[in-house]
Amino acid sequence: MTEPHTPRTPATGHTVLVVEDDPSIRTLLTSALSAAGYAVATAADGQEAMFEAGSRRPDLIVLDVMLPDTDGFRLTRELRAQGVYTPVLFLTARTDVEDRIIGLSSGGDDYVTKPFHVQEVLLRIRAILRRGSSPASTSGVRPPLRYADLTLDENAHEVRRAGRPLKLSPTEFRLLACLLSHPERVLDKREILQQVWQYDFSGDTRIVDTYVKNVRRKIDQDLPALIHTVRGVGYCLRLPSDEAKADTR
Repeated sequence: MTEPHTPRTPATGHTVLVVEDDPSIRTLLTSALSAAGYAVATAADGQEAMFEAGSRRPDLIVLDVMLPDTDGFRLTRELRAQGVYTPVLFLTARTDVEDRIIGLSSGGDDYVTKPFHVQEVLLRIRAILRRGSSPASTSGVRPPLRYADLTLDENAHEVRRAGRPLKLSPTEFRLLACLLSHPERVLDKREILQQVWQYDFSGDTRIVDTYVKNVRRKIDQDLPALIHTVRGVGYCLRLPSDEAKADTR
């Protein structure tokens, strides 16, 4: 971890809840966020985090995965079950793909692995908040996106595969919309980062792999695969008959 670096354009009007049991990390993040123009609330464990999330209604939660009384994944599921959909940025020392899938499947929006650079945390926060404040459409009602038996309706925020409704998180929804907007075209992972996560820096492409695995499990369950991996490049939405052109996983 490094000393905080203040972005050139400070954020204003947003409150961030930092949930971290390590006092030094909590202080570091609080100082960096405050210097960047955010209002900051803190919590040292899950119980305190639930109280702060309910009373403060923060715009974003920076959440350590390993807490003394619970873990961040479980806490996020509890928040979502209570109807709290505040964006969550995980801080985690877990680097395995399966752990990242579990975390993001619990309702998280992004993650940063420890040890981290404070500037990266600030950039991720800015990207998440920017996505949340972006209008759904700049030209009124949009027609549904369709490919094969897959349909995504941006206006109703609904996804169906073979007529079956699917539940996707906001980030999963944006990822699928990105792929559906460019059917049969191979999308580079960094291009997906820019379109879905709106990162304005060289982000970690592993988050793309994690989200694709998660979306694939949902839309391809018991059905022919539509999302294919093009090894060393990225991902593509293709019909099963085109599998020979892609390396699927």
